Amino acid sequence: MLTSKDIFAFLEKSGIRHDDKVTVHASLRAIGPIKGGADGLIDAMRDYLSEGLLIIPTHTWDEVGRSHPFYDVKTSVPCIGTLAKVAAFRADGVRSLHPTHSVTVFGKGAAEFVKGEERCASPAPVISCLSRLYEEHGKVLLIGVGHERNTYLHSVDERLGLPDRLNPDPFVITIRDYDRNLLETPPFHTHFTAASDQCVSEYYPNYKEAFEYTGCVKYGNLGDALVYVCDCVGMTDTVRMLFERADHDLCIRSEKIPEEYYRS
Repeated sequence: MLTSKDIFAFLEKSGIRHDDKVTVHASLRAIGPIKGGADGLIDAMRDYLSEGLLIIPTHTWDEVGRSHPFYDVKTSVPCIGTLAKVAAFRADGVRSLHPTHSVTVFGKGAAEFVKGEERCASPAPVISCLSRLYEEHGKVLLIGVGHERNTYLHSVDERLGLPDRLNPDPFVITIRDYDRNLLETPPFHTHFTAASDQCVSEYYPNYKEAFEYTGCVKYGNLGDALVYVCDCVGMTDTVRMLFERADHDLCIRSEKIPEEYYRS
């Protein structure tokens, strides 16, 4: 059974510093037994990041949309797995007011870090917590999952202004905050790519070999799970380079990205 000591050792071996800002997507089933379950994993990572921030996505995009444009920070249930559902309602975390792509943050300065997400007009604009991981030199841990769950890459799409990523037909979402006030978002644009048969995130694994070559993604193991240890600045710069060299959209179908796009 995985213990906090094992988790500390993994983070240290992976080059994670105690003051890093780290986003975690995880399949608990892939990891195997953890002492304390999801709470035990959060506790250990929070404690290790004693001078940094642990950021758990608590997204609600499957429930909050055009047909139900309402998000309650205290009650809206995440749609992306057990870790998110546990993190969203812990008393020691601060959940952001982003209506579709909220995160719950643990650590010193968590409340400050999530400020302003109610002003987001899309899933991951530059003012969002996910996008700010670029300026903060943050990390992403994909534990037992691949780049198809790497939500940070949506912020890269928006930062780079890639075309055909957002629905051109916006709507307003109502948010109920911690004080039970009702707020309204700016006209909100959801993910939508006309040229793809599904969300472009399903094709983010196309980047895998390029990320490996540029060194922005390395690998480790936690319990039974393979872990992608991802550097946010490196991923952003690699995707920027790929699209500068590409003659088409690289994430609208499953394809092998030509090596000349990322090899010097």
